[in-house]
Amino acid sequence: MWLFMAILSAFFAGITSILAKCGIKNTDSDIATAIRTAIVLLFSLIMVFIVGSIPTITAITIKSFMFLILSGIATGGSWICYFKALSIGDINKVVPVDKSSTILSILLAIILFGETEHLAAKLISTTIFAIGIYLMVEKKQNCNIEDNSRWKWYAVLSAILAALTSILAKIGITGVESNLGTAIRTAVVLVMAWLIVFIKGKQVQIKKIKRTEIVYISLSGIATGASWLCYYYAIQNGVVSVVVPIDKLSIVITVVFSYIVFHERLSKKAFIGLLLMILGTLAMAVKYCGGRS
Repeated sequence: MWLFMAILSAFFAGITSILAKCGIKNTDSDIATAIRTAIVLLFSLIMVFIVGSIPTITAITIKSFMFLILSGIATGGSWICYFKALSIGDINKVVPVDKSSTILSILLAIILFGETEHLAAKLISTTIFAIGIYLMVEKKQNCNIEDNSRWKWYAVLSAILAALTSILAKIGITGVESNLGTAIRTAVVLVMAWLIVFIKGKQVQIKKIKRTEIVYISLSGIATGASWLCYYYAIQNGVVSVVVPIDKLSIVITVVFSYIVFHERLSKKAFIGLLLMILGTLAMAVKYCGGRS
């Protein structure tokens, strides 16, 4: 079940990037992040009430609360950097860099959680994945140097924070119902996102957002909420070093839709990189499943 949920998480995450890109054409990325987070929190709370996990909140330990809050802060920072990168960069370049968080997540999971089963296969698969990322990230000749430099910094920071998110969430969500844990983390992200909007004085721009972009931002929030619920169920019940790379297969969905919607084509080099990323992920998942059967 957790493998299936990880796959669903990848699907929804892939759609999220496309919808978000459509929603931030003219909308400030910080405002878009804040609106999306509100949608995700609403979606998460609905799921919490459906499964009836509200009463269990009193049983959450201080340690779990602390790590869920830290995970939320890391998530908020990752989102802000990611959608800033999306707003100024090519989606087919930003997403692979963001997905490089997989490498750090796997290494941290091995070190911190002792996930050393099939260690050689994991390290080989991670290496293949890393080579794929390197091939996919290339300069686009019609982009100016300033933008190339800016989006890369935001995307790299997003990846680092995303890796920390997975590790902190794994610790914090232990013994906590996954939907409730997601809602708590999202509440932290929501506060963080709106604080940044008000600190920068961007709240006055909210009234100027086009209706079509609000729709796309809202749909992106719903897709994110669905992805998170699936992802943290998989994180809680599965193996982090397997769940994370499967979730990152969302890049396949993103690349396909970016070609359809934005007509962003991959070069031969980038396409080979994408295939290597898929190969590295599938090799890890198949090896794990084969070892369990």
